[in-house]
Amino acid sequence: MLIPKKDRTLISKYLFEEGVMVAKKDYNAAKHPHVPCRNLYVIKLMQSFKSRGYVTETFSWQWYYWYLTNEGIEFLRGLLHLPEEVVPRTLKPKKGNNRVSTGRPQDRFSGNRRGAPGGFKPGQDRFGGGDRWNRDKTPKPTEGAE
Repeated sequence: MLIPKKDRTLISKYLFEEGVMVAKKDYNAAKHPHVPCRNLYVIKLMQSFKSRGYVTETFSWQWYYWYLTNEGIEFLRGLLHLPEEVVPRTLKPKKGNNRVSTGRPQDRFSGNRRGAPGGFKPGQDRFGGGDRWNRDKTPKPTEGAE
């Protein structure tokens, strides 16, 4: 399919900046939600990149998900004339811990629940008993015992 160069460049820039691309399987959509061009152009260009091995594709619930591969990074870097230092957002390290502590146990123990108050203990169900199905039953007295 012939895709205008302006749209090809916009799609390629967005793909390189983010490292991922999504598109709804709607070939008649007038616009793509993230790139100012037709949805069909995005799907067809990503189909072309997939056949060349520049992206990997996942399809779920009528949405396409494309992830940039290392070969795709090198190809787009040459196509867009970018230096080696520029990398997609998916490869950049996250900037510290942006979570605000609420004082709840999962914050104090930083996700490691072993030994935490109320943490999981092997051999017990979540109510604290060892035998989930027989915890409410009292043992029946035997006939010979007093």
